[in-house]
Amino acid sequence: MSNTIKIAIAQVNPKVGDIEANLALIRQARSDGARAGAQLVVFGELVISGYPPEDLVLKPSFQAACRDAVQELARETNDGGPGMIVSAPWLDDGIEGDKLYNAALLLDGGKVQSVIAKYSLPNYGVFDEMRIFNAGPCPEPVDFRGHKLGIMTCEDMWLGEVTSCLKDGGAEVLVVLNASPYEIEKSNDRIKLAKDRVAESGLALIYVNQVGGQDELVFDGLSFVLSSNGDLKASLGGFVSNVKTISFSIADGLEPETKSIHPETGENETIYNALVMGLRDYVNKNFFPGVMIGLSGGVDSALSAAIAVDALGAERVHCVMMPSPYTSKESLEDAAESARLLGVKLDNISIEPAMNAFDEMTKEQFVSHPKDTTEENIQARSRGVILMAISNKFGYMVLSTGNKSEMSVGYATLYGDMCGGYSVLKDVYKTRVWELCRWRNEWQNANHSEMFMGLKGAVMPERVITKAPSAELKPNQTDQDSLPPYEELDDVLHCLIELELPSEQIIKRGHSPETVARIWQMVDNAEYKRRQAPPGVKISSRAFGRDRRYPITNGFRPKN
Repeated sequence: MSNTIKIAIAQVNPKVGDIEANLALIRQARSDGARAGAQLVVFGELVISGYPPEDLVLKPSFQAACRDAVQELARETNDGGPGMIVSAPWLDDGIEGDKLYNAALLLDGGKVQSVIAKYSLPNYGVFDEMRIFNAGPCPEPVDFRGHKLGIMTCEDMWLGEVTSCLKDGGAEVLVVLNASPYEIEKSNDRIKLAKDRVAESGLALIYVNQVGGQDELVFDGLSFVLSSNGDLKASLGGFVSNVKTISFSIADGLEPETKSIHPETGENETIYNALVMGLRDYVNKNFFPGVMIGLSGGVDSALSAAIAVDALGAERVHCVMMPSPYTSKESLEDAAESARLLGVKLDNISIEPAMNAFDEMTKEQFVSHPKDTTEENIQARSRGVILMAISNKFGYMVLSTGNKSEMSVGYATLYGDMCGGYSVLKDVYKTRVWELCRWRNEWQNANHSEMFMGLKGAVMPERVITKAPSAELKPNQTDQDSLPPYEELDDVLHCLIELELPSEQIIKRGHSPETVARIWQMVDNAEYKRRQAPPGVKISSRAFGRDRRYPITNGFRPKN
């Protein structure tokens, strides 16, 4: 009998609902593991169905299709090759009635050898598993070819209780199946929790996370293996599919022998990677031929275009400059230079005829009323109509370019610059937009050719980053005519949205009571706009959408 066992970590990118495509990913990963000598291949959470399946999982036909897929894979393990741990929605028609579980399934020898239901169902933020799944009992170890595996699913690792059950049952190694979405600094939290479980149990730990974009969520992968003393023995890169086979020695447990650590990336690079993957998978998984972007010469549209080129390639990105009489010569030049650097098609369509037409159409209704934001919003909506018309004609999805700072306070026009099918900067504050622009302009890393489809080096002129931001809807306009400086605005917004701090604590950070009250009011007043905004990549702990569910009609006001 060999004194080692090889286990393959399969970090793959499933698509929700596409069971056949997910089966193909699983089969390919098993084949890769077999070639590397693996006896067992481990996949992430709900790899059969994709994650999160949401209410799709409540359809009986979908449940049956998932079960059939698992049984099909199980039969294939009768070929003498590796066993598998997969995960799927699993209907158990027991004596207490039907129960639907989020289940890990051990497949080997042509059979489903074990079903391990998820014990702790998350019910916060983007997770609402309690409404679609039943919780299973605290799991016990399962036998795989003479070894006891302690299998848990995602949130189960957050609880010492589950680890204790597995340790007391004689587990030799902890195996954690995950679909853990990306958030800034979240990978550190995962490592810390995993080390806590290792310290409690004295067992090595295998953490397998899925990768890929699913609507607003991005899964970063970053799977890893810890030794029984908590040392990092192996890690996989972020935002890439990979199958890595790890050798474990057989002693008083399974102990990883392989040492293979993927280099870490900086925070801005990681965020940019998440935005690229989120956009790429949203466009490709929904079969859009490409994206349409209104390229204004400003920093937000320039960054959105750069991300789109890196995600899809320049030939799938169509940009349009839509000048008005208020558009500066510098903006025209900057948009043209950004397009040249990116290698994208740039059309130029003036909105002045539309402005004149609307002035004529509304002159009787608006007589004796001075021009105000009404006319400014007509400009934004005229641009939206043009973008949507080109989108309808050629099938490209409109990519809106607003950032989180603007969306927070409502500095955006409904049915104007907010129109589109996806918003790649939806969860990115303005100050971070500038950081990402500087990082991308300096990016020279040739090792990321698989991740980015754009060229190395500058993707926008420096002036785009340094000039004062402006919507250019009236003469000499800047964003700071209507908003506090972005450094101040973003700090207050972070305190209100991500941290949920009371106003007195925000004031202690150096902000005036008037500024805090004003921003709080703006955030509340803009809720109705955000409800009508397109989806976009989530990178923070509190993105707008399912993360933050505030009422539109809301009479609460803070007392400073």
